[in-house]
Amino acid sequence: MNKLFSYFQESFFHDFSWIPSSLERATAPPDPRHEHFSAFLTGKLLLRNEIPLDNESFQQMESSELLATIPAIEKHPWGYKCRRCGNRKRHLFASLPDGAVYCRNCIMMGRVSEKEHLYAYRPDVQWPKHVDACQWNGELTPAQQHAANQILSAIGKDSLRLLVWAVCGAGKTEMLFPGLNLAFAQGKRVCLATPRADVVQELLPRFQSAFPSVEIQALHGTSDDKSGSAPFIIATTHQLLRFGRAFDVMIIDEIDAFPFHKDKSLTYAADRAAKETAARIYLTATPRPKHEREIARKRLPVVFVPRRFHGHPLPVPQFITAFDFRKTLKHRELSPKILNWLKKRVNADRQLLIFVPTIEDAVIVTDILSFYIPSITSVHASDPERSQKIQSFRDKSYETLVTTTILERGVTFPSVDVLVFDSGHHVFDQAALIQIAGRAGRSPDDPDGEVIFFHQGKTEAMVKAVETIWKMNKLGRRM
Repeated sequence: MNKLFSYFQESFFHDFSWIPSSLERATAPPDPRHEHFSAFLTGKLLLRNEIPLDNESFQQMESSELLATIPAIEKHPWGYKCRRCGNRKRHLFASLPDGAVYCRNCIMMGRVSEKEHLYAYRPDVQWPKHVDACQWNGELTPAQQHAANQILSAIGKDSLRLLVWAVCGAGKTEMLFPGLNLAFAQGKRVCLATPRADVVQELLPRFQSAFPSVEIQALHGTSDDKSGSAPFIIATTHQLLRFGRAFDVMIIDEIDAFPFHKDKSLTYAADRAAKETAARIYLTATPRPKHEREIARKRLPVVFVPRRFHGHPLPVPQFITAFDFRKTLKHRELSPKILNWLKKRVNADRQLLIFVPTIEDAVIVTDILSFYIPSITSVHASDPERSQKIQSFRDKSYETLVTTTILERGVTFPSVDVLVFDSGHHVFDQAALIQIAGRAGRSPDDPDGEVIFFHQGKTEAMVKAVETIWKMNKLGRRM
């Protein structure tokens, strides 16, 4: 039993030792015949069918020890382990007709079985240095500058973690610019990972504008280019499953968001994608209790920004009871409380962003409201036109957008009122409600915006969300 525990302990704490370290890579000179593949291969963990080489060239790379070979699925006394996603759960493994075991947990990235291997490229790549790459001409507020200085310091050091706890609309993206400017000047490779594809798509043009000389690639499920060969990668956290010891700077945006905080394989992938000496920067407006415990125990350095960049407070949600919401919805009608609010809107010039708990709700609500609001559409996670609709709403082609929680965070619309229908539903936890409220009042030209929670009974999540927003506004006034 002690032997088994020792084996498990060694496997757990040294789980990434099979990935070639930067020193091991430096001692293996790259073959010039494969030089054009270096940027694509370095820092990756790929299946054979993901490596675009014919068999002869692939075998030459193997025989030259340019590739490290790792079993994709390992069998241990306690069960199986997937080397790509770290899965150890028995119920997430299954057998193929020939009896080979495969991992169900990461099958969306392509199937891995115990008959296959992952390949890691040994030679390291020297990324180009870009001095003064940042071309952003804006000015940081004192609170932003303080946070930016802490980020800059973390990126300048090795193996340092930092949590940036900043309210919705504080300008976290701009706070990263000085640190990234240093990283690119030093030839470091950077990854900014976020749980949502919508956020990746929104961040890409902002960083391309700020760093025009740096090659930047976006990786998500529907991205056209999935090569991941640039010095700056903006990706969904799922895409990190294909990387190992690749990045000198690892930034996790919205570290508290679903699915990152729920899926241990994504944390595993993020840890593995970073080099041993990488700086790790975590961004959030709503840290989870485990992060707050780490902060309290002084195990996680933190910088706190409780004020929006334009200096105005966060809009505080109002509660309006709509006990008949579900009953009326069954009859393809909306509660009179909701319709009455819509008729008496204070500022009808703002666009309207409506959150509902489910996809079915989104479809029905959109259908009902189309009789009152001609310019309306809805989006949800499985909507094939999701990106186009969000952009159309941003371009003000639609007056109203009905959405599920996919737009609760990371997206910016300059002037919206925000409604939440059935805000007591279990999908709207405290963090989600704070993030949803944070969609309003983000522009200095319209820093207010109304936030209304239509509910069938107050929940603890609703009450605590409002208490937290009041607390943040109070702290922000002191700055």
